[in-house]
Amino acid sequence: MQMPYFKRCLSLSLLLLMVGCSQSSSNVADIAPTAPEISNAATTEPETITKIVALTSLSADIIARLDAEKLVGIPGSRLLANNPTFAGLPTVSEGQTPPSLEKIVALKPDLVVGATGFHDQVLARLEELGIQTLATAVPDWRSLEALTQTLAEKTQTDPTPLLESYAQCVPQGASPDDPTLVLVSNQPMLAPNKESWAGDLLQRFQLNNLVADLQGDSPQQGYVTLSPEKVLAANPEMLIMVDVGDDSINQLKSAPFWQDLAAVKNDRIYTFDYYGLVNPGGLEAIQSTCEKLQSIT
Repeated sequence: MQMPYFKRCLSLSLLLLMVGCSQSSSNVADIAPTAPEISNAATTEPETITKIVALTSLSADIIARLDAEKLVGIPGSRLLANNPTFAGLPTVSEGQTPPSLEKIVALKPDLVVGATGFHDQVLARLEELGIQTLATAVPDWRSLEALTQTLAEKTQTDPTPLLESYAQCVPQGASPDDPTLVLVSNQPMLAPNKESWAGDLLQRFQLNNLVADLQGDSPQQGYVTLSPEKVLAANPEMLIMVDVGDDSINQLKSAPFWQDLAAVKNDRIYTFDYYGLVNPGGLEAIQSTCEKLQSIT
């Protein structure tokens, strides 16, 4: 039996909205539907920050590259689990459960970095206990750079090498002007406009995102809901599918309109991982996505 439409919408909305979730293998981290934001709402900041707990995989990754010795706690995330840099570090969350306040406090951190909209309650409680917090949102490339600079200031390190690596990730020359569509789900069919991480990334690669300037009725800011008729009318010459760990890609390929699309006829269908394209997740995921985008343009 298929899941009722409104439940599917709710499930997908939760998937996309879970900002900075301390995720298991299929959950979400480090993406926010709001404008670029770094808020530092905290008590008195210590002169030197020596212990940091990161509640998102992206912030943990950035901090580790700036000064790994300062990182004392991380989220339970598949993006970090197999990385030797994070081996032995205690995890303060698992799956979709909120971070453990007790575990965080036990680590005696000078700073806790979380995600706006997902870690608000635990960050507020930590502030009450006198622990400095940093709430972040990373919906576009500019906010990734801003977060890196802020964390460098907190750790008293030089962000230049990381920022230079970001700049090298994005091509400088023009890309083909092929009409492109990115589909991140099937029911409903959602495509990112320019107000999302994915849309901003496409724009930086100068890809002709067919829905870049569209505003739809999707509950998720930065995404447009499309009908089969609209997809067929748009008729993209290049189609990017996002693997979110369900059967949505196979469902799309079995849709009646599928074989009529120019991208299908020309065999210009590409599958991307969820992390890096829809959700930044971590720096390796971003780098891998940039390399793949470069290879198909």
